[in-house]
Amino acid sequence: MKLSALLLVILALSTKVLAQNPYAIKGAVTDTAATYKMVNTAVTILNQKDSTLVKFTRVDAEGNFSIPNLRKGNFILLITYPGYADYAEEFALDSIKPFKQFDPINLILRSTLLEDVIIKGKATAIKIKGDTTEYNAGSYNITPNSKVEDLLKQLPGMQIDKDGKITAQGKAVNKVLVDGEEFFGDDPTLVTKNIRADMVDKVQLYDKKSDQATFTGIDDGERAKTINIKLKEDKKSGYFGKVEAGGGTDKFYQGQAMLNIFKNKERISAYGITGNTGVTGLGWEDAGKYGSASMGMGDGGEMYFTSSGDDFGSWNGRYDGQGIPSARTGGAHYENKWNKDKHA
Repeated sequence: MKLSALLLVILALSTKVLAQNPYAIKGAVTDTAATYKMVNTAVTILNQKDSTLVKFTRVDAEGNFSIPNLRKGNFILLITYPGYADYAEEFALDSIKPFKQFDPINLILRSTLLEDVIIKGKATAIKIKGDTTEYNAGSYNITPNSKVEDLLKQLPGMQIDKDGKITAQGKAVNKVLVDGEEFFGDDPTLVTKNIRADMVDKVQLYDKKSDQATFTGIDDGERAKTINIKLKEDKKSGYFGKVEAGGGTDKFYQGQAMLNIFKNKERISAYGITGNTGVTGLGWEDAGKYGSASMGMGDGGEMYFTSSGDDFGSWNGRYDGQGIPSARTGGAHYENKWNKDKHA
């Protein structure tokens, strides 16, 4: 008898807790003609702050969906169905408005989609163009002297760790382009840590075909999550670089200066090194950034690496012979693109 009474008390408390959670949403999904009920359409609730998953369900046979037992907070409703453009809408639940009834959501076929997307409440913040998600930089908080990295941290679905590694929609981003072109090499941090956020017009996120598929024209099915930074028309030029200098005992000294300049499609890199510590050139990482080393693909699809330097240099920029030479060296690299052909 006592056990039964205890079970009844627990059941009553559980029912009360459930009854005290009024946070929920409901809605319906159809196509643009409002005639086809989009059965099994994926309905996802994401945290607005970091785009982590909160809840997931699918549209039922009547074209409706409902998600109960949410919590108060700011969220993103994401609706996805194969062949149709994604739909996203920001919304909030709180003690004043714990329930959200969405207006009927009409999905648009990707084949007929030109520019439309579908973010209500922040209509210009995000657009879906086919397979590309485009963020309007002007819709986000850009502080003075902030970098692209600071802008990306604000975009739904993107995270950047302390080392500058980018994750978007759960996948690693290893390539960041500027106006569709590589920016002084393939290191994403060259873009994210050097270009000011106020220079950015749009941020585009898409799945890029592999270099081999692009070169051969044969789709191998490989895709790489890629970010393209579109600069404002009046911000397509600038420069950045670094200077290092040091000295020690026994008259040892070392100094180097590196500079990158860009203007539209033009890229100019220059560096100078002086010292007697055994450093006679740029290491592979800096060589890739400042134009004296590159990686590419040959006619047969093979990968190749090239590097320029002098007789004293090695892959890591240090002299590997006997003695310690005094170094006075420098270099420059110019690259431009006319039409679809790149010349360096």
